[in-house]
Amino acid sequence: MRHGQGTLDGQSSTKGETNLVARGGHEEELRLIARVAERDLEAFEQLYRIYHRRLSRFLFNLLRRPSVIEEVLNDTMMVVWEGAGSFNGASKLSTWIFTIAYRKAARALRRQDEPVEDDRSEELVSLDASPDEELAQERRQTLLAEAMATLSPDHRAVVDLTYFHEMGYREIAGIMDCPVDTVKTRMFHARRHLRRKLGGGLADWI
Repeated sequence: MRHGQGTLDGQSSTKGETNLVARGGHEEELRLIARVAERDLEAFEQLYRIYHRRLSRFLFNLLRRPSVIEEVLNDTMMVVWEGAGSFNGASKLSTWIFTIAYRKAARALRRQDEPVEDDRSEELVSLDASPDEELAQERRQTLLAEAMATLSPDHRAVVDLTYFHEMGYREIAGIMDCPVDTVKTRMFHARRHLRRKLGGGLADWI
């Protein structure tokens, strides 16, 4: 797997189709956040549904604790609800929301002082998988989740945002409030670590 070539499970679209879908989705999200700023609860509920799974995956890879994940996710969306009017379009809406989530997660991590077991790796299987692919995907995702659990939170965040959310280094740097070179360095070390952990052909995913 190389950066920018699709998700880890091998699913991909043509560049034109991907750009069209992304552009349409981005425009719809901008309409929703504008309505949220006017205290439109229905728009907020739609935005919550759009981001719930994405944020859940991201926060799980950082926090590894279901009870804390839900708390941080809800805290994040509460900030979105209360601060929608402050979103000025200087970045993508997803960047703004993930920045909030990352900062909330960082605070939660500072309150955590012991590791927890990965008991939700099965939930990382893509909902788009066909019945024939589900078993193989579950195995791949479980192995990857176990390997990622041995990374530091910052390294997990970089890997998650790159592969599961297909963000570029500059966007990740904005979310994590660090230089782009720091993101590149973290990705280099994370990939090297994951390759050692996964081994064999499985290392080709990273």
